[in-house]
Amino acid sequence: MRFPDGFLWGASTAAHQVEGNNVNSDWWQREHGHLPGAPVETPSGDAADSFHRYPEDMALLAGAGLNTYRFSIEWSRIEPEDGFVSRAMIDHYRRMVGTARDLGLQPMVTLHHFTNPIWFARDGGWLTDVSVDRFARFVEAALPVLDDVDLVCTVNEPNMVSVLADPAVGFPSIGLPPGVPHVTDRLIAAHKRAVELVRGVGGSAGWSVATQAYQPEPGAEQVAADYGWSREDVFLDAASGDDWVGVQAYTRTRIGVGGPLPIPDAAERTLTGWEYYPPAIGDGIRNAWARNGLPVYVTENGIATADDARRVDYTRGALGAVAAAMDDGVDVRGYLHWSALDNYEWGSFRPTFGLIGWDPQTFERTPKPSLGWLGEVARSGLLS
Repeated sequence: MRFPDGFLWGASTAAHQVEGNNVNSDWWQREHGHLPGAPVETPSGDAADSFHRYPEDMALLAGAGLNTYRFSIEWSRIEPEDGFVSRAMIDHYRRMVGTARDLGLQPMVTLHHFTNPIWFARDGGWLTDVSVDRFARFVEAALPVLDDVDLVCTVNEPNMVSVLADPAVGFPSIGLPPGVPHVTDRLIAAHKRAVELVRGVGGSAGWSVATQAYQPEPGAEQVAADYGWSREDVFLDAASGDDWVGVQAYTRTRIGVGGPLPIPDAAERTLTGWEYYPPAIGDGIRNAWARNGLPVYVTENGIATADDARRVDYTRGALGAVAAAMDDGVDVRGYLHWSALDNYEWGSFRPTFGLIGWDPQTFERTPKPSLGWLGEVARSGLLS
């Protein structure tokens, strides 16, 4: 399988999961019991200390043969108090963009990757009408970071933000809660405002949707369509008119006439407990293309495993599904692996997704064989 020249090959991270000491964010406060939320196994702490070590991380990606790095800028660092913008943090993220460019990596910058400033969360977050204006104000303040950035992701997985927005809604044992309609509406409005701001400085904008590969059993087609609407499809439809759409997938969800079905006992599972299912990304790509017809970037795809050979196997299978979609005429323009580094997975460091490992005491980086493998695919454009 040959991928076209100009195809973007990269890896992704999120600020809170790798930077460390994100003390002004709502997630940090949850980790330390200062905001309601599920108890965590361990707080994020220093994480991978990428706030200081990002040049080394980027150099490892570029040296392996990748040409793109997706990272997020942290709202709670840039605006740690309502209305106060840190010029030092703007400069920090500008340096990250410049470092990526100097290394030959195209930077893809995400403006919101799950975390919010603590003041925003305490005022109600996305449950309030003022959230749209506050997010737009943050994006406008962050525009200097985007001077040399072509690809900007406004919100990472807005569907996950919506389904998790109301702590009063319990989490089902199988599947996801429905999206919260008034949160979904605000996220869409905030996204549209951000798209216009990004375009105003010459960038192209989209957002990244977590697709779940909803697969109906015979007779459950309408059940699957109804189930997927608030959890995925409304966000893919809202991308219409954007410059591109990001698709993120890890596993599938089988739907029966009564709703989502449990994972079969015999199925292989990853360290997150998800079913091992590499073709899921192909389902997400095709659903996005059918609903909005936009160019697609795979902004996340990967596997939590301690067996790096299994990571290569999974990624090979996922790339086969990407290539098959492209052969069928879908305009897919890049593949960004999740993740560049083993990172903080929202409560624990145990699920290891990274192409690069690191020592929790010294932070010494250790590239895994999967990084070299993916880099060679990127250099050659060939998947064998």
